[in-house]
Amino acid sequence: MGRAFEFRKARKMKRWSKMAKTFTRIGKDIVMAVKDGGSDPDSNSRLRQVMQNAKTANMPKDNVLRAIKKASDKDTANYEEMSLEGYAVNGIAIFVDCATNNNNRTVADVRSYFSKCEGALGTNGSLEFIFNRKGVFTLSSENINMSIDDFEMELIDAGLEELEIDSEAITIYCDFIDFNNMQIKLEDLKIEIINSELQRIPNNYKKITVEQSKNVLKLLDLLEENDDVQQVFHNMELSEEIMMAMDN
Repeated sequence: MGRAFEFRKARKMKRWSKMAKTFTRIGKDIVMAVKDGGSDPDSNSRLRQVMQNAKTANMPKDNVLRAIKKASDKDTANYEEMSLEGYAVNGIAIFVDCATNNNNRTVADVRSYFSKCEGALGTNGSLEFIFNRKGVFTLSSENINMSIDDFEMELIDAGLEELEIDSEAITIYCDFIDFNNMQIKLEDLKIEIINSELQRIPNNYKKITVEQSKNVLKLLDLLEENDDVQQVFHNMELSEEIMMAMDN
């Protein structure tokens, strides 16, 4: 079967691994949402948001219902959200959002990843000036039942900061403190939300070479493979060459 088969197999295994990681992350989001606001999505906007993201990620409905049932059990431990910050080589800033039941383990693991890749874990708040925390909503363009101008006006009171439109989707940005208000506003307008999440968006991006990016990419892989890590953000400019290196 040769190298072509091995390449296809490797790509498929990478996709499966990514899907499993996504389901793990959503499972933790469900636990935290249920512990925070109960198991009824009609009265728990955070749980509604997570369930929509699960649907978009093609997470089986049975898996979602099992996760909700498990989270409702008093004996099921909750996860604590925490953020860790540091620099990879060549001054690339890395922001790591985690959900963990063991802070010491998570900090030790993340610190070891930075060290292995010639980076350094910093103190909390050290990267706040580089990243802005935003609520990001993705919608289908086909779901908007009014003019874009009217739609934009409707969302301003809910905290709209920026609206991006392309042929397939509309992306909405708001401050993270307006995240819940924006979700409720979109639901009131009966606009289906494809995906919604809090992201840390860098104020600017740093350009490095493919060779310089190798340890950064290695660090990102190690972080994203860790079950305690929910999301990883960085300010490395993703050139076409670096994107190709990420796929290999």
